[in-house]
Amino acid sequence: MLPSIFSRKGASGFSWASTADQVTQGLTAIVTGASSGIGAETARVLAARGAHVVMAARNIAAADSVRQTVLAATPAATLDVMELDLSSMASVRKFAADFNAKGLPLNILVNNAGVLATSFTLSKDGIEMQFATNHVGHFLLTHLLLETMKKTSRESNVEGRIVNVSSVGHKFTYQEGIRFDKINNEAEYSASGAYGQSKLANILHANELARRFKEEGVNITANSLHPGSIITNILRNHSIIDWVTTLLVNLSHAVLHGSLGMLLLKNANQGAATTCYVALHPGAKGVSGKYFCDSNVYEASEKAKDVELAKKLWDLSVELTT
Repeated sequence: MLPSIFSRKGASGFSWASTADQVTQGLTAIVTGASSGIGAETARVLAARGAHVVMAARNIAAADSVRQTVLAATPAATLDVMELDLSSMASVRKFAADFNAKGLPLNILVNNAGVLATSFTLSKDGIEMQFATNHVGHFLLTHLLLETMKKTSRESNVEGRIVNVSSVGHKFTYQEGIRFDKINNEAEYSASGAYGQSKLANILHANELARRFKEEGVNITANSLHPGSIITNILRNHSIIDWVTTLLVNLSHAVLHGSLGMLLLKNANQGAATTCYVALHPGAKGVSGKYFCDSNVYEASEKAKDVELAKKLWDLSVELTT
């Protein structure tokens, strides 16, 4: 039997004697958009490392197929599938209520799901579809799960982590950044501009969460990231123009950061790397309010770092979801 000095728990809740299995066991993670692409890969990796993963997906059959594939390779993995349509606030509220009713802890929330460059459409709640799905749905989901996350971090003494999957596309939003008075303006709608706006909102949301957590002294971090341009289903409904646009976005990012690797499309395993790093890696412990790319902190746009813009977006998001 080890002397008590070796088993005494530190601030993290673990000790010298803790094993790799122990530091992941007991963690519960929600991953949105877990039925394909980097969402599915993120769910697989977190589950393989011992986390209980709740796969939140609109397509239940596709998510269950992913679940069965993961279990075939890792029989000890724990994954549940729950229905979630982020474009519907009713669906988000039902998901959150059902999850909270299970009495499970919640350590990690990965806001991953998204749509790209859709034609102008309004959600069931009357909000432009990209803004509704990519930002508003995730904002509401996070808000409804926050008390569970706070309770978990207090009782476990383990840092909670919120991860917003954004995009370098946030730099190609509308000139105003967030068009507060024109979210639903079809006449001035740009598919790429609206996508950039929603991805900018992901970063501003994470930044404002981080600011509020720091003020409250809450042991939860909030960060955003660009996963890279991925060969996944997000472009399945789009033309060659979208692929060319993706490459041009990558080119501009490569020039800004001196990385020719930005020009290449990643597979899902590579694309999920930054998400998994921010969600689980010890190197991201205590880091909050940052924007990551290639598993490193990167510089977001000036608008993405605008504190007042983040506060204004928060107020709009509360108004839309109340």
